[in-house]
Amino acid sequence: MNILVLHAHPVETSFNAGLHRLIVERLRARGHVVDDCDLYAEDFDPRLSRAERLAYHDPRSADEAIAPYVARLMAAEGLVLCFPVWNYGYPAILKGFFDRAFLPGVSFRLVDGKVRPSLHNIRRVAAVTSYGGSRFRAWLMGDPPRKLIHRLMRSTVKPGASVSYLAHYSMNLSTDASRAAFMRRVAERMDGF
Repeated sequence: MNILVLHAHPVETSFNAGLHRLIVERLRARGHVVDDCDLYAEDFDPRLSRAERLAYHDPRSADEAIAPYVARLMAAEGLVLCFPVWNYGYPAILKGFFDRAFLPGVSFRLVDGKVRPSLHNIRRVAAVTSYGGSRFRAWLMGDPPRKLIHRLMRSTVKPGASVSYLAHYSMNLSTDASRAAFMRRVAERMDGF
């Protein structure tokens, strides 16, 4: 399977970066073709420009700055997101990827004024993340990243696609043992992806 891995953390020595390396390693070991997209390392610009917004509903052009990322998204059969949760949301760089690449004609089509999901090339999605706070605190805030993965992704990709969400909560209180246990869970999930 051709899998796009989107990684969104600026520090290469972070726990999240370790998760990213583990994800790529395990997927490749299982024979998958991995398109490893480290948004920070690739210096992805998350800002939706004025020109992009004005042309948002226009047919896509191959010379647009976002075109290579759209092509990578369209070539993927699986999508793995690896990111930390900051302020109960995605890092800005990942949110910017969604804003700039999940476009009309890519992730959805407008048909008679109604949105029709169209990213049907993706048949498996996994999110691997970490939170500074507890699961309870995230729940109190509505846990937007979890909801977006389970609701938005599920409704955007191929109908019936597998969507999973793995989260290590309470990173501020984590231990070597809790991090190792979470990495084992992630490894098992990637082995079965």
